[in-house]
Amino acid sequence: MRIVIKVGSHVLNEDGQLAMDRIANLCEFLADLMQKHEVILVSSGAVAAGHTKLKLDKSIMRNKQAIAAVGQPYLMSVYKKTFKKRDITVAQILLGADDFDSRRRTNNAKKAVDTLLENGVLPIINENDVTSIEELVFGDNDQLSAHTTHHFDANLLVILSDIDGYYDDDPHTNPDAVMLRGVHSISEEDLAMTHTPNNEFATGGIVTKLKAADFLLSNNREMFLASGFDLYDIRSYLLEGRHAGGTHFRRSVS
Repeated sequence: MRIVIKVGSHVLNEDGQLAMDRIANLCEFLADLMQKHEVILVSSGAVAAGHTKLKLDKSIMRNKQAIAAVGQPYLMSVYKKTFKKRDITVAQILLGADDFDSRRRTNNAKKAVDTLLENGVLPIINENDVTSIEELVFGDNDQLSAHTTHHFDANLLVILSDIDGYYDDDPHTNPDAVMLRGVHSISEEDLAMTHTPNNEFATGGIVTKLKAADFLLSNNREMFLASGFDLYDIRSYLLEGRHAGGTHFRRSVS
């Protein structure tokens, strides 16, 4: 099975620095997962990583582009060093929304990904933040990972986030909110909610994740939303076949 794992900026960043312990845990999980499945990683965090080295005002677009340009190789160096401990080679692929608008460019990217996976290399995909101006403003690797899942023929997208699942109400304001274990469709009302990023580097929120899930459901693919801070739920689900927590989005099987 081919699986796309997307990890958000909030998971990778803590107190203005890269969260090295969480990154190490993530890499260990991915290395274990690669023993059973083909794995593609979609990683946010270039701006967060770059801001540790280049402390410019992120509200100015050219500064944010420069920060991302510094942060992307730094983030990749951390992944490369960490995965080397498990003898895993990583590859960097930078994509933008326009890459999925061209069938030729999409096919070329897929061929490269297929070749990397055939040779045991972990593709690490991020948005090309230096040139993708609109995406830097809206900043949405949830959508990038959904398109990666669909166009690169993966079976499942896993989003690891500060949001540990999809609830029937806002768990921050309603202590009685219940996590939904399985979701087969998403209402237009929920898709139209205002997105609420949870930290200064995060650019999504539950709405962008629901939009990613809706896109995949419409293309008969699946998504799983779980915590990126504590990998117990996703380890249980993917490595042990046990649904302990998190939300599985898939079309109803009649």
